[in-house]
Amino acid sequence: MMQKEVIIQESNVGLPIKSRTNELKKVKKLKQMLVPYLLLFPAFSIVLLFIVYPIVTTVIRSFQDGQTKAFTFANYQYFLTDSIQQANLVYTLKIVVITVIFSLLFGYILALYIRFSTSRISKIVSSLNLLPRFIPGLVAVYSVIMVIRDSGVINRLSKLFGMDIKLGWMFNETGIVIMNLWFNIPFVSLLILASLSAIQRSSIEAAKDIGANHWVIFQKIIFPMTKKEILVAMTFVFMGNVGSFTTPFLMGGNHPKMLGISLYDQFNSYMDYERTAALSVIMFLICSVSAGFYIVSNMKKKY
Repeated sequence: MMQKEVIIQESNVGLPIKSRTNELKKVKKLKQMLVPYLLLFPAFSIVLLFIVYPIVTTVIRSFQDGQTKAFTFANYQYFLTDSIQQANLVYTLKIVVITVIFSLLFGYILALYIRFSTSRISKIVSSLNLLPRFIPGLVAVYSVIMVIRDSGVINRLSKLFGMDIKLGWMFNETGIVIMNLWFNIPFVSLLILASLSAIQRSSIEAAKDIGANHWVIFQKIIFPMTKKEILVAMTFVFMGNVGSFTTPFLMGGNHPKMLGISLYDQFNSYMDYERTAALSVIMFLICSVSAGFYIVSNMKKKY
């Protein structure tokens, strides 16, 4: 009997110790589970405060009447039916599409030249290609204006030779496109160069040895390696120029205007915040089309 009582007492003493150990394990496990969420909380809070909240409030306000705050589609109807706003939308898309096409074309050619040329000039061009990334946009636009305006550097130099050359590139789409290309060609070429650096010269030489010409080498070796970067460049150039402000503000005309300037007018000149919100949503949807095209293309490659 005494032995049984001792065993029962020992077992009763061990039970609380085991339960405490299990509780400590559970607390430790809970802490391990919560630590990642606690670390993510500051970043998640910033995203909610500065991205999600403004987007939600903008969408809600875009469906409100400016006076009564009642639900309405009038703000969207204004931008989709008014002839002036339609002209602004078409004008913006025209400039953006032209910018995307020529940025990809010239940027791709520039990247090919820098990657596969062995001359000293290509090394100089490679260094100059990085220069626009370090020049503030406003400074760059004003510098180009000083050169191409009707009384600019080109016009003054032409007068020294008895001519009066006026390019006529200011306050129209030509000047905006040229300035956009100045910004975007180096960006595109840097993206393409990242993929071209993976192509070994030995692969090119081997293709030449078996009789492949330059077109076949480009079609079978070079272009497949750069497809992803082309899509990335196209997406970012498109989205970056839909809402551009500095270049069209300084070099664009009074009508039609790009959407960034139209947005500025609605907010600053007319103080119509509901229409401003509606135009913001429209611009977001236009950019989403480009982003969606890129995402769908990547999904097709994976699956």
